[in-house]
Amino acid sequence: MAEFAGADALLAAARRARAAGYRHVEAYSPFPVEGLAETLGYARTPVPFWTFLGALGGGTGGYFMQWYSAVVDYPVNIAGRPLHSWPMFIPLTFELAVLGGALAAVVAFLAASGLPRLRHPLFASRDFDLATRNRFFLCLRGDDPAFDAQQTRDFLQSLQPLACIEVAP
Repeated sequence: MAEFAGADALLAAARRARAAGYRHVEAYSPFPVEGLAETLGYARTPVPFWTFLGALGGGTGGYFMQWYSAVVDYPVNIAGRPLHSWPMFIPLTFELAVLGGALAAVVAFLAASGLPRLRHPLFASRDFDLATRNRFFLCLRGDDPAFDAQQTRDFLQSLQPLACIEVAP
């Protein structure tokens, strides 16, 4: 892992790492860096898709639950209205769609982020706590096909970082 003083140095280092053939590159910064996600090759998140499916499932389940209880299981004739009076089902259907979408979004976010992860090897690294304040870090993961310990260390040194830190697995 390499430590940099500024966002421009981190972005340039990330571009050079991708150009050198590294594919499992992670960057840590105290604020969003414009163009960094595209440079690292991050794909779109699956969270909106799962949120939509959760909302669809919640709304469908809510409507079916009301229909079943009002028409099949316990039919009560109220003021001569039809048993399947769909306008009265709309509020609860909407609420359960929102609930299903919200729960699906939380679960999809946690799954896509690999959370909850209580211990990450980077947390024990020297000066990594500065990533939330004023330092920028570029990490080349050990499971990268292009990773070789000595070559990667030499490559990181060629980026002229403030420090090169070896992260224990």
